[in-house]
Amino acid sequence: MNRSAAWRVPALVAALAVATTTGVVLPMSPASAAAGAATGYASQNGGTTGGAGGSTVRATTGTQIHEALCGRAESDTPITIEVEGTINHGNTSKVSGDSCETAANVIELKRISNVTIIGVGSGAVFDQLGIHIRESSNIIIRNVTVQNVKKSGSPTSNGGDAIGMESGVRNVWVDHTTLRASGGESEGYDGLFDMKNNTQYVTLSYSILRDSGRGGLVGSSESDRSNGFITYHHNVYQNIDSRAPLLRGGIAHMYNNHYVSLHESGINSRAGARAKVDNNYFQNSHNVLGTFYTDQAGYWQVSGNTFDNVTWSGPDSETNPAGPDPKSTTTVGIPYSYQLDQTNCVPNIVSRTAGDRTGMKESDGAC
Repeated sequence: MNRSAAWRVPALVAALAVATTTGVVLPMSPASAAAGAATGYASQNGGTTGGAGGSTVRATTGTQIHEALCGRAESDTPITIEVEGTINHGNTSKVSGDSCETAANVIELKRISNVTIIGVGSGAVFDQLGIHIRESSNIIIRNVTVQNVKKSGSPTSNGGDAIGMESGVRNVWVDHTTLRASGGESEGYDGLFDMKNNTQYVTLSYSILRDSGRGGLVGSSESDRSNGFITYHHNVYQNIDSRAPLLRGGIAHMYNNHYVSLHESGINSRAGARAKVDNNYFQNSHNVLGTFYTDQAGYWQVSGNTFDNVTWSGPDSETNPAGPDPKSTTTVGIPYSYQLDQTNCVPNIVSRTAGDRTGMKESDGAC
């Protein structure tokens, strides 16, 4: 399927209850199970607490978000910014201060730490305006929509990424978000969730990524292998061409995600990357796991996944699909506790819990 047109194919969302083998279930500690606590790799390296313990402010414009960051005593003074309404180019301007480095065409989190941005009330929508995290740490983003961010055409923001991280970023938790585009690269869009240039200890949870040519990447090129320790759990990838995600080096853990209507490729592990892929439900998709578009191999450990109406290409010099009978090619040790839902329940669980404005519900294990 042509990449520039594939996004127009309607997403197929009917899920079949197919029995599957449940992977190893690890006990979850009370701290990680608590509502509002970072999970996965974001819980490591000292943890991710965002603006906990600091002041809380309300913002209804992008300028007010920047003012809240710039109004702190220091660039690491904890703050929680509650956002309601539509944030766009028309209400987002640059604000200057000793504790911030902002810009007019993006929500800029640069050289700062200890920040939570959370949607409240009727919801928060970042419309055509991306969130850029650079040289920052201990950042939480929850309960927001980021949509239609473009790198070409008009208006442009954040290189076309809904949420992008780069240059020494540490400990980011993105949770209960909806990240979406309205097409692929030829329509002006890039990735929904990108990490590059030494970004580590990140978790994406209970989120929806949809209607985009590119879901997201870890590593900007085959030589950018300084990124890793990324967890993706209880997310929906829907109507995506490729990069769900693309991994270049590093370690990633995917569990209890629902992948539906991936048109060209899904989890693309390459350039030495190692992916642990547990109890995910892949549906109505093509080449959902493997090494694609390169001769630099990546690796995977698989357990408990369901492949429902999944098709596979034959191998060649730049295509090494994991299927049609996926087997592990590496082992990956996971340092944190986590609870695996039964794979046949995953589509139903994430349909009730993923995305913003769902009350930030989490799985209780019930199907």
